[in-house]
Amino acid sequence: MSNIAVIYYSVYGHTKKLADTAAASVAKSGATVKTFQIPETLSAEVLGKLGAVPRNNDPVIKPDDLKDFDGYIFVIPTRYGRAVAQFSAFFDMTGGLWFTQALSKKFATIITSTGTQHGGQETTALTTLPFFAHHGIIFVPLGYKSPIVTDMTEILGGSPWGSATLAGADGSRQPTEKELSLVEFHAGHFTEVVSQFVKGS
Repeated sequence: MSNIAVIYYSVYGHTKKLADTAAASVAKSGATVKTFQIPETLSAEVLGKLGAVPRNNDPVIKPDDLKDFDGYIFVIPTRYGRAVAQFSAFFDMTGGLWFTQALSKKFATIITSTGTQHGGQETTALTTLPFFAHHGIIFVPLGYKSPIVTDMTEILGGSPWGSATLAGADGSRQPTEKELSLVEFHAGHFTEVVSQFVKGS
């Protein structure tokens, strides 16, 4: 049985909802799953001015926790077309794991949230790949296996790079039913890939 971590950062709750949906799909697919949040770097004062929702009780991940899992579903908010700074700060803490290549042959996939339709969902995934490459982590894209990726009947987040939502410039838009369905499909697909490798090894 594969062991998968869902790792997210959330200020307004959108990516928390995506992470919970992904975790439920992993469990439904028969793998063991644990949900973590990324360490916060902003002060309480700044978070208050941003109108951030309170942090929940999901454990805060530490770099060494990554060694315990076969794969990672990173749920990453986008800032200026790349991963939010909190994720970058966490990645920068993994130098010891890089030095020993402790994460080599692990798997990862990316779910994103952007403020607007063209806010950088694909570039967020693209600019996160160097972290995977340096650690020897294998990236698993979503591809076009779900018809939702090519759905043109409404504005939707998501691409062959991974599932996603659109939060709106003011954060008022919530993940839609189709977007959550795509997250569910994406996480199930990822779990299938990781579990196939674990079973074969």
